[in-house]
Amino acid sequence: MKIRLNIKYLCAFIIIFIIEVLIAAFINDKFIRPYVGDILVVVLIYCFIRSFVGKEVKLLPLYIFVFAVLTEVGQYFHLAKLLGLSDYKIARIIIGSTFDLKDIACYLAGCTGLFLFEMVKRRANEKEKQGEMPPMPGKQGGQKGRR
Repeated sequence: MKIRLNIKYLCAFIIIFIIEVLIAAFINDKFIRPYVGDILVVVLIYCFIRSFVGKEVKLLPLYIFVFAVLTEVGQYFHLAKLLGLSDYKIARIIIGSTFDLKDIACYLAGCTGLFLFEMVKRRANEKEKQGEMPPMPGKQGGQKGRR
């Protein structure tokens, strides 16, 4: 697997990270913080990984979903406490401390969105390679003979 920096995904990661921090610090409602935050966290992980992994990983959203579910199961078994990290706020934030099936539903929603995003992106790339779509702006090629 080739590692190279993808600036677009890195910028997306930074923006989503800032949004997540703002949600955690300033929003204490019953929708955005518990649901939108959980959907965004899987997108955050996806953007982080895609920032450094140049090759397409077809099942990446599935792997992220499994990771998120295992993290949630760890919360069910009080993993932070078992590891002796319950006194560290940052560990409780990262690992979590409260199991909730709704969180898993949010992870599923986020990963489903990522699958759809990848599917649309893959189809657009295939069509572009087949010549069915004009090249994206800034790419070499285009229609010959026209000016």
